[in-house]
Amino acid sequence: MNQPTVAVIGLGFVGLPLALSYALRGVQVIGVDVNEALVRSINEGITHHTESYGDQPIQTILTKELESGRFYATSNWEDLPSSVTAYLVTVGIPTTEDGTILSQPLLGAVSSLASHIKREDTVIIRGTVVPGFTSHEIAPRLSISGLMPGVDFHLAYASERIAEGKAFHEFEHMPLAVGGVSPACTEAAVDILTKVTKAPVTHASCMEVVEFAKVIENVQRDVNIAMVQEFARLAEAMGLDIYEIIMVANSHTRVHLLTPGPGVGGYCIPNAYHYLAPVGERLQVPLPLTSIARVINENVPHVIVEQTEALLSSIPVSLPKARVAIFGLGMKDFSSDDRLSPSVEIAKLLYDLGAEVRAFDPLVPTKYPFSVDTPEEAVKEAHVVLFLTEQPGMRTLSYHELRKQMHAEAIFIDTRNITSSVDVSMFNTVWKI
Repeated sequence: MNQPTVAVIGLGFVGLPLALSYALRGVQVIGVDVNEALVRSINEGITHHTESYGDQPIQTILTKELESGRFYATSNWEDLPSSVTAYLVTVGIPTTEDGTILSQPLLGAVSSLASHIKREDTVIIRGTVVPGFTSHEIAPRLSISGLMPGVDFHLAYASERIAEGKAFHEFEHMPLAVGGVSPACTEAAVDILTKVTKAPVTHASCMEVVEFAKVIENVQRDVNIAMVQEFARLAEAMGLDIYEIIMVANSHTRVHLLTPGPGVGGYCIPNAYHYLAPVGERLQVPLPLTSIARVINENVPHVIVEQTEALLSSIPVSLPKARVAIFGLGMKDFSSDDRLSPSVEIAKLLYDLGAEVRAFDPLVPTKYPFSVDTPEEAVKEAHVVLFLTEQPGMRTLSYHELRKQMHAEAIFIDTRNITSSVDVSMFNTVWKI
């Protein structure tokens, strides 16, 4: 069978490594994104992603695939050749702070796509969506083309399950779940997807099943983390180490507790409840457990700020007069992604309360008012160090040397359990979540 030409719509943390995964296997790929600056950077071989495949970082892969001609990016739909027969849509659905779903970016991409699809083409939605969204929102917009999904072209939903930092490996090895408008649509999607994925594929009865499953895959992590955050407060009150407690509990083969931290960040888990909430409201089915878990996790940055203020009062230094060093702004360890990052939220809360905040993160490209370029700049005369996100090299920093540049009674606050392997005994006070 001839290789298809594939268009990947959306070139973010999912779309770019997905596009390159196809290019690595000899498939001609065109990436489409409305962000013209992003497209220019990608075509110049520039990306801040922290992915790798084997021993090749994504920057090397991108350069090679651009040079080979198997991949290029565009912001102009008219640049798509007629040879494209498969469209993989990775555009996501963000939410506002109050949980309002912002579907326009995805629907805008779909409306643009409608004027390009042809008979026998295959469209696969890969972003996380509200259950029922592909059938009720996307399919009608694609039908504006005059072609009917399931009759004239193939439409399917396949959940994206990758973890940032492991994208290439997991696109290849993570089991897939796929549902189509019809069995033929499902099979057409599987044929495209398995050019990259070698793992087992679950054929679902419909798209809604896969959409729902994807959302609750994320929600279960939100609930798990909220539970251990609650346990962490109790363990602290009892004078016990929550990480040791979790390690012991997880020695049970049917228990898998996650670990607490500064909050839950990124694009997937924090949004998941908000994708389910409107469905529950429409069908009058309450979701109290998932709602409470979201509230608990959203509140963790405030808990960290309150604890910081309480510890500073023991020096004593008021928060508006405090100098706060922050290590790590990524939404999770070893990530350049700062979307919905609890570490960024903590830094902003402290900054807004008047503290002098200096934050060091070697991977996050965003420049905030409190960003600095070196750990030495961050810790100079600091009253407190907040360790929020681990990034490369942070465990091997000379904390004894950095300590010499801080306030005499400096405090170390650890939200990532780094003190289990890094000596911070030179600090007067050490608090670990």
